[in-house]
Amino acid sequence: MNLVNLENVAKAYGPKPLLDAVSLGLDEGDRVGVVGRNGGGKSTLVSVLARETEPDAGRVTHARGLRLGYLTQRDVFPEGATVRSVVLGDRAEHEWAGDVRVRDILAGLLADLALDAPLAGMSGGERRRVALARLLVPESDLLLLDEPTNHLDIEAIDWLARHLKGRKVALLVVTHDRWFLDEVTDRTWEVVDGSVERYEGGYSAYVLAKAERSRIAAATEAKRQNLLRKELAWLRRGPQARTSKPKFRVDAAQALIADEPPLRDSVELTRFATARLGKTVYAIEDVTVELGGKELFTRTTWQLGPGDRVGLVGVNGSGKSTLLRLLDGSVQPVAGTVVQGKTVQLAHLTQNLEDLDPTRRVLESVEEIRRRITVGKREWTASQLLERLGFAGDRQWTPVGDLSGGERRRLQILRLLMGEPNVLLLDEPTNDLDIETLTEVEDLLDGWPGTLVVVSHDRYFLERITDHVVALLGDGRVSMLPGGVDEYLERRAAGNAPKPGAPPAAEKPAPPKPKGGQDWKARKELDQLERRLEKLAGQEADLHEQLAAHATDYGKLQELDGRLREIQAEAATVEEEWLMLAEDLG
Repeated sequence: MNLVNLENVAKAYGPKPLLDAVSLGLDEGDRVGVVGRNGGGKSTLVSVLARETEPDAGRVTHARGLRLGYLTQRDVFPEGATVRSVVLGDRAEHEWAGDVRVRDILAGLLADLALDAPLAGMSGGERRRVALARLLVPESDLLLLDEPTNHLDIEAIDWLARHLKGRKVALLVVTHDRWFLDEVTDRTWEVVDGSVERYEGGYSAYVLAKAERSRIAAATEAKRQNLLRKELAWLRRGPQARTSKPKFRVDAAQALIADEPPLRDSVELTRFATARLGKTVYAIEDVTVELGGKELFTRTTWQLGPGDRVGLVGVNGSGKSTLLRLLDGSVQPVAGTVVQGKTVQLAHLTQNLEDLDPTRRVLESVEEIRRRITVGKREWTASQLLERLGFAGDRQWTPVGDLSGGERRRLQILRLLMGEPNVLLLDEPTNDLDIETLTEVEDLLDGWPGTLVVVSHDRYFLERITDHVVALLGDGRVSMLPGGVDEYLERRAAGNAPKPGAPPAAEKPAPPKPKGGQDWKARKELDQLERRLEKLAGQEADLHEQLAAHATDYGKLQELDGRLREIQAEAATVEEEWLMLAEDLG
C-alpha cells in the first residue's frame, strides 16, 4: 500500500532550490535513510512529506486515514507539561500499564525519569527521550524522524534501533549517525543539488553503490572518489560485524579498494608520537574527584601513552567530560596525582562552541593560528583544509558571525588542528556535522601522530578513529573494554555496571561458586586461565615500554609491534575461554 507520494515537488528558500521537481513515494514496510550535506534540503524534504511545509510547486498526497508520527529536530512542549501529560496524555493507568509495548518504551527511554516530573529544566537528552516516547507510544503507519539520535547516549541509541527494527511500521529517518542508518534502514536517499538520488541498502551499501556509480561514470571529481575508497577500505577492514552484513556485498568493490593503503600505519604513528611526546603523556595515580558533593572518581589509576587512540564511553553523569577536564587541568583532584608529560601540547574540543570574533573572516580565523601544517606526509595550507571541511571558494571569506552551528563546529576543529597539538581531547566532536564532513575529519585524524581521547555517542566514529575503548560504568573507575562498545552495552544490559555512587567493584568478575565437587577440574582450569591472563598483561605492559624506548628504531618497532599483536590476540582468546568456562560453572 502506498502511504505518501510527492509529484514534481519544488521548494526554495532564496535563489537556490532545495527541492527541484522531486517525485518519489513511501510504501508500507519501507525503511529509508536520508543523507546529504547540512543545509542541502534533508529536513525540508521530511517536512514536506509530513505536510508541515507547503511546496512551492507540485503535489503531496497521503493515504486515507494515514497514522503519521513526525519527530522534528526541536522538542517543543506545552508550558507546565510533565512527562506523564506529554507521553501518556489522559490514558488511564490500567490501560497503558497493561500494554507490553508501552511499558517497553517507558523502560527503554524514561526509566530514570519520574512520570510526574516537570519538563522545565530538563537536559536536552532528557527532553529528546520524552519527545521520542511521545512519538512511539501511539500506533503509527509511518514514522518520519529528523535527527532522532541527537543528545542521546549510546544505550538509548541502541535501544531505539532495536525498538524500530522490531516494529512493523514504515520509517524514514534523517541522521548523521551511520551506525544507526545501517541498523534500521534498507534504502538510502541522498538529497543533493535539489534532487533525491535513491540507493538500495543502508549506509554501507550506499557507500558501495555510490562509489561504483562514480567508477562506472568516471565523472566524479578525484577528491570525492578518494574519500569513498577510504570509507570502503574502512568498511572492509573494520569490525567483522560490519562486513558480515548480508546487505553489504563489499567484495564487489575489490577493484575500488585494491590499492588503498591501510587507514593508519600504527607503527609509524607510534614512532612519531613517541618522538614528540616521550614516554610519559598522562599518568593518573590513585585519584579521587568530587563535584557538587558527588564523588565521580574513587582512587582511580589510569595511564595514557604516546600514540594511544582511546574512545571513552559511559553512563550519563559518570564523569566523561570531567575526566577530560581532569587531564586539561581545569578540574583538580581532592586526592591522588595527575602527572602530565613535559612535552605535552594539549588541545581540548569541548561541547560548547568557543567564542570567536564574529567580524573576522573564516580564513583569517584559521590563519591567525597557523598558515600551513603537515598531516601525515603531506603539507596543507589553511585554505586547502578549509575546503576539505566544506568551506569552498567564497565561503572562506564569510564572517564568522554568519556561520551555522555546524560550520562553527568545523571551524573550531580546524583551529585546534592548526595549532599542531600532540594530545587531542575531543568531547562530542561529531555534533552538528554531516556525513561528508565526518569522513573528512576522520581522514585528517588518520594521519595525525599523537595521543587522542574521544568522547562520542557516534559508534561509527569511535570505531573508525580509535584503537581501543575504555568506560566509566558509574563505579568511580576507568575500565578497559577489549570488546569495545558491544561489550559496554552487554555489561550494562547484564547489570554488571554499578550505579553512580556504588562502591568500586573488582575489574574482573569473581569466579562463580562451585556447584559441587565434580567441578574441581573446571575450577582448576579457570585458575590457570586467570594466571595466564595476568602473565600476558605483564608481557603487554613490558612491550609498551619497549616500544617507547625504541621510538627511533623503525626496524625494532616493527618487530615489537608484531609481538604485541600476537600477545593481544592470545589474551583475547584466553579471556574468551575464561568467560565461557565461568558461564558453564555458573
